[in-house]
Amino acid sequence: MNRIDRLTAILIQLQGKKIVKAAEIADRFEISLRTVYRDVKALQEAGVPIGAEAGTGYYIVDGYHLPPVMFSKEEAAALLTGEKLMEQYSDHSNQKQFGFAMQKIRSVLRGSEKDYLESLDENIAVLRSRPKYPEDESFPNRFLTDIQQALGMNQVINMEYFSFQDEVATRREVEPIGIFHMRTSWHLIAWCRLRQGYRDFRVDRIRKLQVTSTIYKRDDRISLQDYLHREKSRNQGEMFLIKIALDNDILRYIREQKYYYGLMEETTEGDKTILTFLQPSLEYFARWLIVFGHHAAIVQPPELKTVMQGLITELQDHYF
Repeated sequence: MNRIDRLTAILIQLQGKKIVKAAEIADRFEISLRTVYRDVKALQEAGVPIGAEAGTGYYIVDGYHLPPVMFSKEEAAALLTGEKLMEQYSDHSNQKQFGFAMQKIRSVLRGSEKDYLESLDENIAVLRSRPKYPEDESFPNRFLTDIQQALGMNQVINMEYFSFQDEVATRREVEPIGIFHMRTSWHLIAWCRLRQGYRDFRVDRIRKLQVTSTIYKRDDRISLQDYLHREKSRNQGEMFLIKIALDNDILRYIREQKYYYGLMEETTEGDKTILTFLQPSLEYFARWLIVFGHHAAIVQPPELKTVMQGLITELQDHYF
């Protein structure tokens, strides 16, 4: 990227946030902090009202705006891909809002970019690994936009939540700390005032939701990143170092699977490949390993062999 393009991109980045740290600019454009300082100074000398707070970052003075930004065809194609993902992996509220945003984006595209998008539209598809569940009127699945508002404004949420585990619906008042998407569902992490603790709520299990006018103190709660890190550490517990020897001609069948089971290292020794995994459950790993039959051999630990023998005995008792 030449310097003129970089200066324009830095200006757009500054307009996108209230405060932007110099390190953020350096990381995005892979430049040194000294270069960031020179670029910002060049923008200031060109008349752009950029302010700076020591130890905090740069900001654009209120009231200054760039003219409407034009999108390249590559950027427009990336946004189209995002729209396809939203259609499959978001709820009704976010799909609707993203659709409105895409209409605005399409309206400012040049004619050639519009034609380019139309030609791509029918040739890009996002397929879910699992099919969507049938629509259920009792779970409208349209609350993500409201939850995002509550997160941004530190507002308490009042909701009716159905637990499939207990098969009961309860009324909850919660203080949201973040949302994340995992597998096929969006999750709301919040401090539950009823249970007096942090809880993980599946968004598609919320029957009713209202964002209240009550404001909670965000500093009293942990961040989403801290919560996820804590849960990851809690769930790891004891970890087992596992080594197996697998026939080389089997490797092509587990290109992606091996990473799901905690692959750490892979080395080839003749017609075998030694795979090293870190796994919290020997039984979980054994149920995957048994699929490969005599094409796999356990190097370590010996406890895994015992688990495999138990599974084989279980199968033998079942089928013979």
